[in-house]
Order: sequence, then C-alpha cells, then structure tokens
Amino acid sequence: MAEKEEKDVQAEGTGGKKKLIILIAAGVVLLLGIGAAVYFLVLKKPPPEEEVKNEQVEMVQPAPGEEADIGPMVDINEFIVNIISEEGTHYVKASLTLELNNDAVLEEANKRMPQIRDAILLLIGNKTFEELQDLQGKKQLKAEIKNKINSFLKTGRVKNVYLTDFVVQ
Repeated sequence: MAEKEEKDVQAEGTGGKKKLIILIAAGVVLLLGIGAAVYFLVLKKPPPEEEVKNEQVEMVQPAPGEEADIGPMVDINEFIVNIISEEGTHYVKASLTLELNNDAVLEEANKRMPQIRDAILLLIGNKTFEELQDLQGKKQLKAEIKNKINSFLKTGRVKNVYLTDFVVQ
C-alpha cells in the first residue's frame, strides 16, 4: 500500500510540473506578445514620408526698356480635369498658351498636340485642390508643364507657359 501512495505522490508531482511548465510557457508567450505590441505601437518610428521636390524656377524678366524676343505661340484649347480632393469633387477648367523658342518647334508642337494635352491633363489631375488655389502652386504647375513638354520636344524648347484661362471649382 505504501508503494501505491508513493506512485500517486509521484504522479501528482509530475502533473504539477507539467502544469507549471505550461503556465511558464504561456507567460513567456504573453510577455513576448505584449513586448511586440509595445514596440510596434509605441516605440517604432513611422517610415519617413517621401519628400516632394519643389523645383524652383527663375522667371527671366527683361530689363526695363529692353524689348524681349517673343517666340511663336501655340494655343491649347480649353479642357476640364478632375483633381484630387478629400472633400468632394473638384474640377479645373483651363486654357494654356505655350511660347516656343523657334519656328521649327511650332510644327512639331502642333503634330504632338495629343501628347502635349495628355501630359498636361496628367499633371493637373495629380494636383490637389489646395495646391492649385495659391500662386505658388500655379507657378509650380507651369514649371512642371514646361519641363514635361520639353522632355519630348526634339526641334526646340518651350520658353514659357501662360495660363490664359484657369478656374478651380
């Protein structure tokens, strides 16, 4: 009978050890979970936002009394574009005129008008309502349009972009 009681005590001891090991393992897993949550929610810094490059464009002004050479002009007919906005739908209605640096590029610009209009529509469509409300945003847009069109013109360059009609609504 003493042997039976001894086996029962041993069985209870090993059962108690198993419970203790399970409790310790559960505690370790719980602590690791809490530690990971604290790290990701509190200590981890958010990834840096992409910097938006603001290209500074110098406006060349002729000296007073000096007449500036005016290049050939190409009108870009009126178009309407949806723009990015968090509070509803906004549109831009615009017409532009491009000043070119020589007569040879005038013919190329007329041939590439669908490509030019596409580039302008994509540039304006990726702007926000707030960006297009102020003067700096409009100057930035003009510079981007000029750079984009100059990237695919072969026989000359766009000297300036003039907004002949521009309504943001």
